Formats: sequence, C-alpha cells, structure tokens
Amino acid sequence: MIKGNRNSDTVGQAAVLTILKDPEFYPHPVTAIHIEETHISTVFLTGDFVYKIKKPVDFGFLDYTTLEKRYQYCKQEVLLNRRLSEDVYLDVVSITEESTGYTLNGSGEPVEYAVKMRQLPKKRTMLQLLRRGAFNLDMLGDLVQMLVRFYQKTDKGPEIDAMGSRELIWVNIEEDFIQTNPFVSTVLDKVQFSELHRRVRTFLNSNAEIFDRRVQRGRIRDCHGDLRLGHIYFTDSISIIDCIEFNERFRYGDVASDLAFLAMDLDYNGFADIGQKLLAEYARSAEDSEIFLLVDFYKCYRAHVRCKVECLRYEAGDLSKTEASLAKARAQHYFDLAWRYAESFSRRTIWIVCGLSGSGKSTIAAELGKRMNLQYYRSDVVRKRLFGFSPEEQVVAPFGELIYTPAAGDKTYEQLLLEARKTISRGRSVILDATFGRLQHRVLARRLAEEMEANVIFVECRCRQSLLRQRLSAREQRKSISDARLQHLDAQSQAFEPLDELWDSLHLPIDTEQPLHQCVHEILSKGYLLQSQQGDARRKQQETS
Repeated sequence: MIKGNRNSDTVGQAAVLTILKDPEFYPHPVTAIHIEETHISTVFLTGDFVYKIKKPVDFGFLDYTTLEKRYQYCKQEVLLNRRLSEDVYLDVVSITEESTGYTLNGSGEPVEYAVKMRQLPKKRTMLQLLRRGAFNLDMLGDLVQMLVRFYQKTDKGPEIDAMGSRELIWVNIEEDFIQTNPFVSTVLDKVQFSELHRRVRTFLNSNAEIFDRRVQRGRIRDCHGDLRLGHIYFTDSISIIDCIEFNERFRYGDVASDLAFLAMDLDYNGFADIGQKLLAEYARSAEDSEIFLLVDFYKCYRAHVRCKVECLRYEAGDLSKTEASLAKARAQHYFDLAWRYAESFSRRTIWIVCGLSGSGKSTIAAELGKRMNLQYYRSDVVRKRLFGFSPEEQVVAPFGELIYTPAAGDKTYEQLLLEARKTISRGRSVILDATFGRLQHRVLARRLAEEMEANVIFVECRCRQSLLRQRLSAREQRKSISDARLQHLDAQSQAFEPLDELWDSLHLPIDTEQPLHQCVHEILSKGYLLQSQQGDARRKQQETS
C-alpha cells in the first residue's frame, strides 16, 4: 500500500508547526489562527495572510521528502498560481533557526519554507456562494470567459501534447487503480471496482480517434489540474488558487479534463444543473462541442482521483476516528460518482437523425458519425441494397411506388434496426439516418433501445418548406444517393406523422437553417443533457423496482 513516507524531516517540521500556532510568531497582527490539514499540506490562516507548509511525504505521484524539494515546489506553486490569481500568491518565505528561536525570513539557516498568500474570505468561494444561493449566471459567465482566455493563452507544445495522448492517459488511470486497489473490500466494493476498471479501459480502447483529434486540434494545455469549487473565489475579481504544482503529468492535459473536474465537483455538491450550464457555455464560447464526447469519461477519472485522495487520508493514521470516518464516507461517495459516470459513458445510444427529405439529415448524420467515431446507417443505402440496387443507382419513382411502397418501407426499417442491433451488441453506439415519418417505426426503435438497454435520441431536422424545396430542386442537378425529389415533397409532408408521442428526453429538434457546425454543437450539447436525463430516469426506476 502506498503510504505517506515520512522521513526524519517530520520530527524537525513538528517544531516548526508548533511555533506557527503562536500568534506572537508572526511579524504582523494576528488575533486568531485557523489550521487546515490536507494529505500533503498544513495551512495556517492568520486573518490577513495564509502560510502553507508542505508535509515531508512521498505518495509516489509527489515527493516532498527533502527541504530542497519543498522549497522548489513552493516556488513552483507561487509561479503557476499567479496565472489565475495574480495578487494572491505573495512569496515563498523561509522559516529560519536563530539563537533566540525560529523566525520568518531571518539570517539563520532555513529549516522550512512556506508559501505566503493573501487570505481570501471563505464565504466568497464558489461553493459557499452556491450554498447560500448567492451565485448567479452572470458570475458563471464571467468564470467561463476567464477559463476560455486562460486555456487559449496557456502553454502548449509537443511535451504537453504527449500528456493528452491515449497512452499517457492510460498510464495515469492504471496508476490510480493500482493505488486504490489496497482499499478494495475495506472501503470500496470489489465487484464494482473491477467493473469500473474494465469500463474505463474499454472506453480508452474504443475512442482512440477522438483522443488523437483532441491533440491535433490543440486542446491539450498546461491547465490548472485541481479545478474545484473551494479553489474559486469571487471578490472584486475572480481568483482561482491551488493548481497542481507537484506533478506536470496531473496538470498537463485536455481542457475537457480540467473542466470535468469542476463539473464533477458541482455534481458531488448537488449543483449538477450549474455543471451542465458551465459545460454548455464553455463549449459555445470556446467552439469546443467535442468536450461532450469525453466529459463523462474525465468526470469518472477525476472522481476516482478524489476517491484515491480520501482513501490515502483515511489510511494515513493521523486523523481522529470521526475525521477518518468522514474521509471514508467521502471516498465512497466519490467512487459512487465514478461508477455513475462509467455507467453513462459505457451505455450505448441509438442516434436517430430524422425528418423530411431535404431537411439536412444525411449531412448531419455523416458529420456526427465523423465527430463521434460511430458507424451510421442510411436508409437510402439500406433500401437499395435490400432490393438489389447499388447505392448510386437512381430509382426515382412516384411517391409510394416501386421500392418505396409501405411494405418496402417496413422491410427497410426492419433491416435498418437489425443493423443497429448488431452494432449495439458489439458495444458501440450507432447513428440511423432515415425519415422515421411513421409512428410504428419510431415505436420499434424505442423498443429496440429498451431491449438493448440503450439510450435513444431522435434528432429531428427541421427547416422552412421554401428551403426544403430549394434543396430538393438543387438535388435535380447533381447525383444523389437519395431518390427523393421535389415532386415527392407534398405527399411526404402529408404522410409524415409528427413526433408528438416522444418525451422531451428523447426528442431533439434541430433547425438546419443554421450552419452545420452550429447544428452539431447544439446536438452534442443538448444530446449530452438528454442522455443524462435518460440515465437519471433509469436509475430512479431501478431504485423503486
């Protein structure tokens, strides 16, 4: 079991910690001292200033065991945190031993170092503001804009890109599971732990193209690494403190991972709706809708990291019985969250892109397939192959005739859903591109989703009739796999049965008069929310059954 490996520095530091408890030690007025402990630091809050002492511990992923290392990491902490809180991190101060005892920044030999900070009011953290109902959407917007600017200008490059690669993410995750494995049975459920590990590995194996694309698009940055509600302060400006300084591997990464930490913390504290707004606003402002393809995976990773931290605190042996019990409960809560996220990203989805001919559904389905790295099936292709034609052959016929009779349509949808079943059975989500203008075909799709325990989202493409006519007219001038033409539009519109039977959590109307990238952003953003709603409904049903 990995433990805080305390060396002889612990004995020497104990005397320093004792003197820091004395208000008379400080060169400025102190009326009361509040002490906060983490698994790696002891923090002294004196009223106007904060002094943070790093514990002489080695957890494998960090090593503070020598005075020199603690000094270097103190300097690194000040430098890095000034990126998001310029006037908070003041300096690194030495605690020196003089003939008369210890003093701050004396002429004697340094025996310890501390990060000196301006003390911020605890009631102005994002967590406390949320709990008091004093947080609003304007504040969220300001935070998002700050993060967008930060991620745009913070460092990137080949060394940092490497940390966003699937291989390095795999290393980080395997390390976390190794370090939490000793707590299986005593803190964590053995069966769930094993299954969580399997699902995380499966996701990594199945989504290599998405991780590679994030690197190619410059989304891997020198981030914060510990973006939590208690680290964000709203005073005259926004200050974000306590970034990861001890291990670049935990700070370098996809901005989606950094944001997922904050979204996960919002979930943990009961503010999931704010987390959803945060992600949606960031994705819109940064033009980065792809975060929705990875956010539940990274939420899972971040929740597991917090679970590990609480397990290490629980096991360290320096907590009271009450504090140890609370640490264990927090570890289990974080693990439960990680499990919930794993259920979400491992649950398959049937994306049904539907609507009238000319509504843009095939263009959108193809783009979604590319973005999400999913197989998509087009009814035009399935129908022609089913009846012995190549996809490129033109089989234009009057509405409801030849291969477009109701019976032929039933066979086409039967084959389309069969292809979906095969793909879902292989553990993959799927995109279906078809009109789905008849209620009976939508009912069959929903039954399939229920049987396969998959989500289903009907993306209904809509636009003005005049634009439908314009698009179908243009189709006359070029080759098209679809045989639908302007001559069919009126009859198809009359036969189309509105999707009124669908619950809001299954139905995503999309205005295809917007540019394609805006359509895709809206689908990924709102689709993420609908998938979450379906997952929540499914969990509630299981709890009551």
